Amino acid sequence: MWFSFWRPRDRFSLDELRYLTDQLQKVRIINEVNKDFVVEALRSIAELITYGDQHDSSFFDFFMEKQVMGEFVRMLQMSKSMIISLQILQTLSIMIQNLRTEHAIYYMFSNEYINFLITYKFDFRNEELLSYYMSFLRAISGKLNKNTISLLVKTQNEDIVSFPLYVEAIRYAFHEESMIRTAVRALTLNVYHVGDGPVNRFVSKAPYDGYFSDLISFFRKQCIDLNGLVSEIPQKTEPDRTTAILAAVDEIEDNLYYFSDVISAGIPDVGRLITDNILQLLILPLLLPSLRLDALKESPIGPVTSLYLLCCILRIVKIKDLSNAIAAALFCPLEAFLPYAEPKVNGHVTNGNCHESHHQLENNNAAVDEQLGVTTELSTSHVYPEDVTKQVSSTRSLHGLSGICRDILLSYVVSGNSQLVMGSLNVLATLLQTKELDEAMLDALGILPQRKQHKKLLLQALVGEGLGEEQLFSPESCSTKDGISNEIGGYLQRLKEDYGVACSSSEFGKSSRTHRFQVLDALVSLFCRPGVPAEILWDGGWLLRQLLPYSEAEFNSQHLKLLKDSYRDCCNALVKETRGTWPDLLVTVLSDEWKKCKRAIEASSPRKEPKCILLPLQKSSSDVDVHNDSSVSYGEKMCEQVKVFVLLHQLQIFCLGRALPEQPPFYPPADTPGASRARTAGIDGSIPKPGTELRLVDTVPCRIAFERGKERHFSFLAISIGTSGWILLLEEFPQKQQYGVVRVTAPLAGSSPRIDEKHPKWLHLRIRPSTLPFVDSGRPAALGTPRKAKPKTLVDGRWTLAFRDEESCKYALSMLLEEIDLQSNEVERRLRPMLNLDEPPATETHFGPPSASSSTVTSTSSTT
Repeated sequence: MWFSFWRPRDRFSLDELRYLTDQLQKVRIINEVNKDFVVEALRSIAELITYGDQHDSSFFDFFMEKQVMGEFVRMLQMSKSMIISLQILQTLSIMIQNLRTEHAIYYMFSNEYINFLITYKFDFRNEELLSYYMSFLRAISGKLNKNTISLLVKTQNEDIVSFPLYVEAIRYAFHEESMIRTAVRALTLNVYHVGDGPVNRFVSKAPYDGYFSDLISFFRKQCIDLNGLVSEIPQKTEPDRTTAILAAVDEIEDNLYYFSDVISAGIPDVGRLITDNILQLLILPLLLPSLRLDALKESPIGPVTSLYLLCCILRIVKIKDLSNAIAAALFCPLEAFLPYAEPKVNGHVTNGNCHESHHQLENNNAAVDEQLGVTTELSTSHVYPEDVTKQVSSTRSLHGLSGICRDILLSYVVSGNSQLVMGSLNVLATLLQTKELDEAMLDALGILPQRKQHKKLLLQALVGEGLGEEQLFSPESCSTKDGISNEIGGYLQRLKEDYGVACSSSEFGKSSRTHRFQVLDALVSLFCRPGVPAEILWDGGWLLRQLLPYSEAEFNSQHLKLLKDSYRDCCNALVKETRGTWPDLLVTVLSDEWKKCKRAIEASSPRKEPKCILLPLQKSSSDVDVHNDSSVSYGEKMCEQVKVFVLLHQLQIFCLGRALPEQPPFYPPADTPGASRARTAGIDGSIPKPGTELRLVDTVPCRIAFERGKERHFSFLAISIGTSGWILLLEEFPQKQQYGVVRVTAPLAGSSPRIDEKHPKWLHLRIRPSTLPFVDSGRPAALGTPRKAKPKTLVDGRWTLAFRDEESCKYALSMLLEEIDLQSNEVERRLRPMLNLDEPPATETHFGPPSASSSTVTSTSSTT
């Protein structure tokens, strides 16, 4: 009988379907002999029904007439073979996914066969079978609408009492296999977005409302696991650890986007359940208490992870009540979340002893730095004079700060380590950009943008509210005389009544202007702090421009003095760089960083995503060894210093009320004097490449061995043109007197020439690379982001030149020092407009990148 199956027949025909159905009906037992036929018949029927649904309705009419669904169920009950169960689930999944006509869908769902298969006791010890089963359920959910969903539920008095599809699916919502969890989420979203009232009531009442609390509990566990990756002492290699953190972050954010998708279905009770559970299980008992620096010892989550999670929840889960409840909770003291909290929390004391608070905070920072593996002494070269440091320290006390969560964020900005600074700035920026937050809440936090404040007061004045007009034209225009607004009061009352969290009423006796000045104090203190990476300072610059987009109007004299003193100190450090290792790149780097900083602080949103808070900070080569004498190390310090200088320079322009130019102000390149060594040698301003013919004027004969035992004779010459300079080794032309050809070139800057103490005829030179890898690429790795590939390692070369006598060696040294001095003077001259903001720009000021004469040269001494 079974051999007749293989006889030639039109595969996609009604006869084929009739034949397969007839053969299935004749099956009374499934064993090793006919198992393969049954599997092939089930697969072929799925293909024929799908084909018929799109081309010939008689196929599905026959399917209904012969009750083929009943045959599928009979095959399942008859067989104990796993392969039959797999094939039936696959067959039905394919059919349901590909059926297009409503008539076919209604038939599939209108009998109890589907619900029977959903509740059938499969042996899920086989992981593959569970995957097929979840695909089957997901396929069903993809066809749900207000008409079809009623075919899969049982009702009593207009209330749903049974919904097997949903109930069976959520049993596997927290399965260890991520693909199973993804299928459950897709299915539940399909159910929620149908918008059926009885179904909505079913999923949001007991016992099935417990799914949402279980969901938040599962998410809480993932958050704790993430913190374990972030705070553990690194045992893996850095790329492996970063990969593990990013994988955990993806899972965290996927969960939050799922919450957001559930909320977008518009089921009010579900939105309330998610809000309540996030607050009760995550925000209030875990994340906000974890903001303490000593939370690492008592809480399963540290402050860095807590800051990241607060950012993500506010950015992704867009519920107005949730966002405002989180913001309102920031005004609560930590004692409100910790029933057994010590009187002193996070180094803050309620009696306002700011100095004791600051010292405790510093001690705690050191302990957390050690546990997190983060050093606060990063390789920034901006150095502050003693008086400025004292002023910064005094500003760090931030008069009026207490132990509430908002003030803890500001204290991290003032004196936290780099990750805490970045995390706190991200939380403040996220709050500022959260559209679900009431403007009154932003105003109370002290981060309402000035343009929104003016708009609000102007509107009040236009509609005849005297207070608005008075505030609009008052020097204290940001002051809220009535203290706390009704909107904020409502959220605080709800926190107290629904969650048992009481706010510090004294905080709302202060005006919003006071809170605003506290934020400005923190930001100004941040800009004056040494050791903070420039990329983080740029984030602070973005926040400041959002708060004060116009001018210095809200800066007080102390703010302006601190910023000016810090800027002056950075100017001095930049002048030192003109005589450092990389003066030839200084104009180029300044021009590039100016544009990047301007884009960063004027952007509509922060440059980096919150996950950068968690990632290990990039360590430059100078961080690895503080005594490293590598020129690349000095180059990294120079670039970091330039970034800090550019930010402070742009803030100074902002304070002076000037428009920020697109390009930094430079003097144009000066003409090369005719008596210079470069002109005398016949260089026209272009880069002297190997093979270039030059006059041998003022050159000094020397010897050097680039390979062991192979000494070569050259004529030595040092030249500078504008901001560029080169060391040239030339070979004489035998047939052309007083002319030679360039064989070797090297950068003049950073050569650090010195005569050997024991051999006065020897001159030692350090030959640095011609450019920096992160400057040459134009795209340095962002702070806190992993490098995709290990960059090319550039190292310094070492030359030892031997001269005929001591006088020749001394003359070569003086030539080098003279040309280095000329080069440095030209760099300093071109930068002069940027170093003196008190005077208007001179007429020769030029906006733009340096000319070709200051381009870098190709080094032959850099090796991999």
